[in-house]
Parts: sequence; C-alpha cells; structure tokens
Amino acid sequence: MTETLLRHRSYWRWSMGVQLARLPSAMAPLAFTVLTTATTGSYRLGGVMMAVFVVAELAGSVPAGRLLDRIGPSRGLVLFLLCAAAGLGGLAFAASAGASPAVLLVLVVLPGLIAGGLSGGFRALLAGTVSGPLLPRAVSVDAMLIDAVIIGGPLLVALLAGFGAVLPIAAMAVVFAVSALLVPRREAPVPVSGERPPLPIRAAVPWLACQFTIGHLLSTIEVAPFALAQRLGAAEGAAALIITVLSGASIVGGALYAWRGVHLTVSPRAQAITLLGGFIAGGCTVALDLGWPGLLTGVVLIGFCTGPLVTVASVQMQGLLPEGRRSEGFSLTFVVQASGFGLGALTVGVLPLWLAPVFGVASAVLACAILGRGPARVVGTLPATS
Repeated sequence: MTETLLRHRSYWRWSMGVQLARLPSAMAPLAFTVLTTATTGSYRLGGVMMAVFVVAELAGSVPAGRLLDRIGPSRGLVLFLLCAAAGLGGLAFAASAGASPAVLLVLVVLPGLIAGGLSGGFRALLAGTVSGPLLPRAVSVDAMLIDAVIIGGPLLVALLAGFGAVLPIAAMAVVFAVSALLVPRREAPVPVSGERPPLPIRAAVPWLACQFTIGHLLSTIEVAPFALAQRLGAAEGAAALIITVLSGASIVGGALYAWRGVHLTVSPRAQAITLLGGFIAGGCTVALDLGWPGLLTGVVLIGFCTGPLVTVASVQMQGLLPEGRRSEGFSLTFVVQASGFGLGALTVGVLPLWLAPVFGVASAVLACAILGRGPARVVGTLPATS
C-alpha cells in the first residue's frame, strides 16, 4: 500500500499544489515584517499587516469554501490562486512605489480572504484523488509535509530578503500562480439544483473538538519557546531546540501512522481518545516544570500525537460531509483549528507560563468527554473512503 501511494501521481500533484498554496501563509509573517521595516522603518506595521491577513483568512474561510462548492473546487481553486497571486503582486508593486501604510493594509485583505478557503478546497479535491486504505496514509503524509512548509517558509524569506525587501512578497505571488498550475482537474460532483444538504455540525462536533485541541495545545508550545527556555535558565537559542523537537516528533508520529495506522483494529473514536491522552500527558508534563527532561518529554508527546490525530479527525470529517459541501466543511475545520491556535497564543500572553498548557489540557479533556459521550454511529467507527 505504501508503494502504491508513492507511485500515485495524482496524489503527488495534489500534494505539490497544496504545499505551494500553504507556503505564502508560512512566509507572510516574516515577509511583511521585512517589507515594512525596509519601506517604513517600522516592524510594527508588519505585525499589523499579519493580523489583518489572519483576520481576513478567518472571515473569508467558510464563505470561500461555500463558493468553491458551488462553482467546483478545481475550477474555483485556479481562480482563487490566480486572484491571490494578482493581489500579492499588487502589494509588491505598491510597496516598491512607496504606498502609504493604509494602502498596504487594504491590499493585504484580498489575499487573506482567498487564502482562508484554499485548504478546504484542496482537501475536498483529495477525496476524489485518493480513497480507501490509502486515504489515512495520504492525510498523514500531508500532515508531515505541513511541518516542512512551516519551517521552509521563513527560511525562504530570509534567503530572498538579502536581494530586496519586496522580493519575498513577489515570490509569494509566484508561488500562488505555480500552485494554480498544479490544481487537479478531477472534479467532485457538485449539486447544481435543488436544496443543498446541510452540514452535519452535530455529528462533526467531536472531530471539530479534536481540531480545536490540536491548535490550542500546539500554539501553547509554538508561541512560548523563548519563555519555556528562559524558565529553565537557558539562552534564547534553546527555543529553536524546542521547536525542532516538536516538529521532529510530529513528523515521526505522522510517518508511523502512515505506515501502520491502517492496520489498527480499534475504532477511530478510541484512537482519538488515546491520542488526546497523549496531549493531556504532554501538556501536564510541560506545565509541571520538571526541567529539560520533563519539557522535552512533554513536547515529544504533543508532537508525536499531532499527526495521527489530524489524520483521524480529517478522515472522519470527510466521511460525514456531503460531497457538495466538503470545501465549506473543511474550511470550517480550518477556522476551528485556527481559533484554538489563537486562544493558545492568548493564554500564553495573559496567563502565568505554567497555567497556559493547563488550558490546552482542558481542551483535550473536553474533547475526550465529547468523543466518549457520543454514540458510535455519530462519532464514527469505520474509516471513510470517499
């Protein structure tokens, strides 16, 4: 089965397209900061631009997903990606022409609105690209590649910034355009008449709770590496070690699940509860301040369980969503996970450092309770295949 996925040309075309579509969002924080520092002398404007971009992503995610379902994910994604490329190209031109901060803030809205719906649209296309036992493996591999994109985005910006402050923004536009060329042309059936089927929100709540927990607890670690290192008396450079361990554990966990996950005989619900248990143990270990062994053990537990939990929740969501509303449904999962990430970042900013992971643990406990309470036919017992 693994060899089949490795030779699955349609999947790898899809994967290249979606990773390129994600790359500009990973580049954006540093790219905006580099741009505004060079053009206005203020890095703070870059932070405001990123905040506007994120708010636009969240606001546009579900409406963009709904539009993709109506016009077809494949055709819609090509249009969206080209519009996003044009928007970022306009931003690069305006910045090089000395546009005011207000103009730069306005120009970042369109790419943000569009970017919010891209993940949902690409995930909907995956349903028509890979099916059966290959689906969990495909999602696991994708979760591993996300870590590479998150790490590679800032590195690419740092490389390009040496040749010009506007170049990273221009590169983001080019990346979106190239992604449009890689969008799979296979369309999932889209209802053209009659009443659209409703989103199964109630049945999806357990899996949305898992996505929220992933964002919540991950952000607690990703936003606070400097503080966690300083708590142990280490230099700021140790923060890179924490993030490296988290990303490495996530990749290893995703790889193992891609290899052996399809052979598990326990239900998706039991798998999710077990993985959430790893989140709970990891979050508690980080909160207890047990020195470097405790911190790294907690980070490894959280990272190791992330990829498999993303896979389980994503596959089960696919089985619940009507074919004509998958882009919208997966866009909703993006909003839920991003909301969890935002809450985790907020708790790091306003709570004592030891207490922030406790709130992430509370999210995991609540998700376990929701999974344990729901009937099997609602929560899910069999892997989705289409």
